Amino acid sequence: MVFHTKKLDELFCLFNSCENGLSSSQAEKNKELFGSNEQEVQKKQSFIKKFLAQFKNLMIVILIISASISIFMAITHHDKQNLFEGILIFAIVFINAFVGVVQEQKAENAIEALKNQTLPTAKIIRNGNLVHLPMSEIVVGDVIVLKTGDYVPADIRIISSNDLKCNESSLTGESIDVSKSAENLHLQNTPISEQKNMCFAGTTILSGTAKGLVCAVGKNTEIGKIAKNITESKKEKTPLEKNIDKIGKVLTIGILIIVAIVFLVQVLFGKNISVLQALLTAVALAVAAIPESLPAVITIIMALGVQRLAKENAIVKKLSAVETLGCCNVICTDKTGTLTENKMSVKHIFSSNTLFDASKIDTAHIGKLIDICVFCNYDTDSTTTNPTESAILKFLMQNNVNFSQITSNSSKISKTDFNSINKYKSVTICKNGETFLIVQGAIDCILQKCSYVLIDGQVNELTDSIKQNILLCNESVCLSGERVLAFAEKHIQDNSNFDELVFVGFAAITDPPKMEVYDVIKSNRLAGIKTIMITGDHPATALAIAKSLGIADSKKDVLTGFDIDHMKTTDLSKIISNYSVFARVTPEHKLQIVQALKQCGNIVAMTGDGINDAPSIKAANIGVCMGQTGTDVTKEVSDIIISDDKYSSITSAIKQGRTIYQNISKTILFLLSTNIVEVLGIFITALIMPSVIFLLPSQILFINLVTDSLPAFALGIEPAEKNIMHIPPRGANKSLLSGKIGASIIYQGFIQSLIVLVVFVVSIHVFSDIEARTMVFLIICLMQIIHAINCKTEKSIFKVNILKNRFFNLSFVLLLALILAVYFITPLSITFSLCKLNFTEWAIVILSSLLIIPAVELGKIFIKE
Repeated sequence: MVFHTKKLDELFCLFNSCENGLSSSQAEKNKELFGSNEQEVQKKQSFIKKFLAQFKNLMIVILIISASISIFMAITHHDKQNLFEGILIFAIVFINAFVGVVQEQKAENAIEALKNQTLPTAKIIRNGNLVHLPMSEIVVGDVIVLKTGDYVPADIRIISSNDLKCNESSLTGESIDVSKSAENLHLQNTPISEQKNMCFAGTTILSGTAKGLVCAVGKNTEIGKIAKNITESKKEKTPLEKNIDKIGKVLTIGILIIVAIVFLVQVLFGKNISVLQALLTAVALAVAAIPESLPAVITIIMALGVQRLAKENAIVKKLSAVETLGCCNVICTDKTGTLTENKMSVKHIFSSNTLFDASKIDTAHIGKLIDICVFCNYDTDSTTTNPTESAILKFLMQNNVNFSQITSNSSKISKTDFNSINKYKSVTICKNGETFLIVQGAIDCILQKCSYVLIDGQVNELTDSIKQNILLCNESVCLSGERVLAFAEKHIQDNSNFDELVFVGFAAITDPPKMEVYDVIKSNRLAGIKTIMITGDHPATALAIAKSLGIADSKKDVLTGFDIDHMKTTDLSKIISNYSVFARVTPEHKLQIVQALKQCGNIVAMTGDGINDAPSIKAANIGVCMGQTGTDVTKEVSDIIISDDKYSSITSAIKQGRTIYQNISKTILFLLSTNIVEVLGIFITALIMPSVIFLLPSQILFINLVTDSLPAFALGIEPAEKNIMHIPPRGANKSLLSGKIGASIIYQGFIQSLIVLVVFVVSIHVFSDIEARTMVFLIICLMQIIHAINCKTEKSIFKVNILKNRFFNLSFVLLLALILAVYFITPLSITFSLCKLNFTEWAIVILSSLLIIPAVELGKIFIKE
């Protein structure tokens, strides 16, 4: 259907609609006729496919083959032990696969639920009323209202518009602004890029407002047709997951070499050890030693962290943002509404070359300024105003200004919305047969366009001395942190150019800082996080607020957009770290600032809400959008949405990111340091005592399934340590095995291996083989759950509350009960080939297991970052 060629009346008739929108019943009918506003999405994997995907790991395949051989040999040789071990291996493999799928599904569901919280809505006229509905509920025939910063949710024929401009780069590939209007009809073969009376799904409103009729939805939109031919790209792994994969590959190569040696040594030199038994031992060792489940554990830890962040009003859209949060060292933030209350009020008025206290002024003496305020800020056609306009209107109402009287005998001819480039808004009106251009905006921009000044109702030339007085008064209120809005006008005769304006005055508006922000910025500073304020305000205003919040100390900390315009990009990167306040900036400046900070190696979080913040938010390492005031476009490109618009929620998110990374490090430390015990134990005993079996496959698999998994998950949900926000951010490229973690893994793994091997070698000579193996099995099991306590903190466990994590406490008790059950319940002890120990042997087991605590405590003293 070529909607751009049809008259609106034809389209309304075609869709059974009108300018008052659809009724609920007609909306349902149109949904049946024309479809829903949803794009075709890639089908999710079924549970069966996900389950089968768990068996793609080479080691799991080898384990299944070995188990099959074991069962076959056991049946043919009537060997109950091998039959049990084969069945146990199968059971463990399938249990691991099932648990993996369930946890993966939970993580996906958690992320999906959080995504649904960020779905954009649209303003639709339904049943004659303006309502907010999810974009998925839009149907053909709906009448939709659009404003600056909105996503266009469907293909729309424009009914009416005002200064409407769109960005259609997502559809046409051209990033230029496209002006739109309802006036023109087009020929049938008019290209999409030239259809001025249409707005298309997936594009964005750069400026202005519009009302439009929905003509196509979902897969029938222009962008929907393109989407049919695009296959969804494979999901990219996060940097942390890639890091884990690298660790896994290195470990796999090393462990496979050890496993091969163990297998050959046992086959060639071991007495009474069959090839099958050696194979089962080697494969079970490999599966126990290689942390195949580590990426899944990390994903689950991050997913749980995402859920916790949601409870703290930070909705994470991209899982990778969680790990990036942990190394954030710079937060770039706007001022208004983020650092300040966004509850503005007029504090001073400048008129007739004099500065007045707004609470004491007689409005009869500033009549022209009052008129301009009314025409620029009072709009009967609009139900929404920004905080600055609200402050002006509040001031007018407090002074009992009669809006109707001022606007009588007048009409608006045109208007231009405020934008961050020109920094002003204008209205052209016709009053009593005369035409006037009225302008409101930033004082430095307005003054440049003024040639005259209004003093006591008379138009005078704007002399240097008067201009100097205006600037001095402006400077004085700015130094108090007030934001200045200037007013000017021009009687239009021959042209409407923005020059030779008459300066009428200005209003100084105060917006106090949020009380919570003081402590948050101080906390960030202690955490090694620099707060940078980026604002369009006057430098003096910006500095006053920044000084009160502890962001800046003096003028030397402030850089302006004018300064940035007069330097090269490379020069900005060199000096960017010297500044903490950027004033009078445009969206292009914001993008330059973020890029320069990143070039210096910083991990940057950028906050914002307007459409003009979107480029810099997208360019930042972590894009943060304010949920209450944020536009659809900004929400779409951001990584995190702060649903309560509180600056403190950003810091809470960073704290959670650090906690998640810290817990992942604890999990890796635990898994790798404990896995070393089994690897070294079997490897060394195979070399020096090839005829002796260190651990049976069933015992290795029990350790792998029971004493590894639960503590790892429990460590993943440890609460944040008290000093987590008092330490510098970690480096973005820091390896998980570098520094203290790597050294601790080696040290702790070596200590555990030494304890176990000494007990095994001594017990072999003092007691029997089966007693030595039973003791070693119990020591490894008990030592691992005790060692998990060591991994809870980098500090001494005697200086922290180790009982704070209830899940950890529960898992510890449960694991201890399982270990004792395996030993004391006769059928289980027979199954795992355990014998009964005497008092002396049990004393050795308990003391050896507990020895890991002082050994690790000693290591914590000497191993530094």
